[in-house]
Amino acid sequence: MNVKNRQLLKQLLLLSGLIAAPSLFAQMVNIDHITRKWLDSAYADQSPAQKLDIYLPESGDGPFPVILSIHGGAFSGGDKRDGQVTPMLEGLKRGYAVVSINYRLSGEAIWPAQINDCKAAVRWIRANADDYKLAAGKIAAWGGSAGGHLSAMLGTAGDVALLEDLSQGNAQQSSRVQAVVDWFGPTNFLTMDELQKQSGIPNPMIHSVPKSPESLLIGGNLEDFPDRVSSANPETYISKDAPPFLIQHGTEDNLVPHLGSLLFARKLGMALGYEKVALEFFPNTGHGGPAFNTRENLERVFTFLDKVLVK
Repeated sequence: MNVKNRQLLKQLLLLSGLIAAPSLFAQMVNIDHITRKWLDSAYADQSPAQKLDIYLPESGDGPFPVILSIHGGAFSGGDKRDGQVTPMLEGLKRGYAVVSINYRLSGEAIWPAQINDCKAAVRWIRANADDYKLAAGKIAAWGGSAGGHLSAMLGTAGDVALLEDLSQGNAQQSSRVQAVVDWFGPTNFLTMDELQKQSGIPNPMIHSVPKSPESLLIGGNLEDFPDRVSSANPETYISKDAPPFLIQHGTEDNLVPHLGSLLFARKLGMALGYEKVALEFFPNTGHGGPAFNTRENLERVFTFLDKVLVK
């Protein structure tokens, strides 16, 4: 995304009174107080973007279950150390390690580079788990918006060979995760405009145009590349082998329609059993915002993760 388009996207977010602050442009978090950390470790060598940060609880020998934090930013912005990692870092107080990753953005590479990178990061975590006191078999992907989409992709795509780039390393390791927290992530890009219309929420962004974040991600207008759009849809890969999901979405979201999450959760429930899929809608809440970061909601998120990963 060029500077002009990025500025336009930022203006749209700011003009939308439905979000407290656009997470795409959040300030970097202060991590000075975290003593056990490793920053900017490379998980692959194809791009400077392929780096991750590791944070451990202040005490304990582990192995610690892992929260894999995947930032959002319309697939074109965001950073592993910006404000989006703040709720995940709360996990350090509850005995979780946090691994926050960067990945190639759409301005550098088109789909499927982004999921290739996320999968490479998971394989790296498993291959290096013993060195960092990580529980290799207990990894939860958690992200918002584009990060929610990539978290959902990790959950449904598992070891799908077409989405793996094993040349990035650790080919012998699995890229499966054991739980997913999907905050307001998109699913089927081709239906976003219609679902937004059905929701009745005014939409400041049209997705089925060449300059939309989703079109820039796949490398062309959505309607011209239906196969590529399908490959970027987490619904495509739903099976009974997917892990438990917690999906949360604001009903006033004017950028990613909440009805997409409803349809996604319904399809997941049919495959997994509805007891393994939790869907929660927040009224009067847009694309992100305070409702997701309240103490009460984070308690719900960590209760979900505890149930799945802490056994």
